[in-house]
Amino acid sequence: MNYIHLLQLGRVPYTEGLRIQAELIAARKAGTIGDTLVLLEHPPVLTLGRNARRDNILASDEFLASKGVEIHEVNRGGDVTYHGPGQLVGYPIVDLRGDLPGKKGPHLGPVDFVRLMEEAIIRACRNFGVQAQRICGRTGVWTLAGGSVLEKKVAAIGVHVSQGVTSHGFALNVTTDLRDFDWIVPCGITDRAATSLELEVDDPPALAPTMENASNAISRNFGTVFERQMIFAESMESILHPAILGATVR
Repeated sequence: MNYIHLLQLGRVPYTEGLRIQAELIAARKAGTIGDTLVLLEHPPVLTLGRNARRDNILASDEFLASKGVEIHEVNRGGDVTYHGPGQLVGYPIVDLRGDLPGKKGPHLGPVDFVRLMEEAIIRACRNFGVQAQRICGRTGVWTLAGGSVLEKKVAAIGVHVSQGVTSHGFALNVTTDLRDFDWIVPCGITDRAATSLELEVDDPPALAPTMENASNAISRNFGTVFERQMIFAESMESILHPAILGATVR
């Protein structure tokens, strides 16, 4: 299939995001839908990946409960991370056995898949005038260092692969309140800080760092990097039952 479904949901509770992922993953494994990119935003939540250490959550359970912050253990790679308002979260549901750039064998390797996601995010950052990069040995997307200024993490990545199909994905800080990262040791990294597009753009910005603009930039660059047409879906039902509800090319 030479397209990717694009499902933009706005702000969704984390448990609802997990339910949506599970339903789409099951359909992708069954071959009843094509690859899908879900873009959304979550209320404040902390998630612990397979390699997470509980002591990387610095805030007490009582404090987090007072803020209404949930904690979830999930099956993605990586350590602890934060999701919250102003952060664009992407869940690519992709069959790595499909026709993907750089695939040399029967399937694209998970690391190569992550590199493609990083490239799409790097290009999206450039749309806002923010120069971003990879750092060897540190998954995610980072700003460039300059003088005494160290790189800062603008996007985190953690994926899971089951029967060749990916889930979870990336989190791009757009207008995120970075004080919330003080609750954790983000991804277990102690010597680098988090940042956001809002803080890194020039004044005036090349493109205003809004959630809508970030969602559009990510979807456009995701299609370019993965060499697919992005098909906008009005709802999850329009992906699962296209003959009934249809979808629109974006």
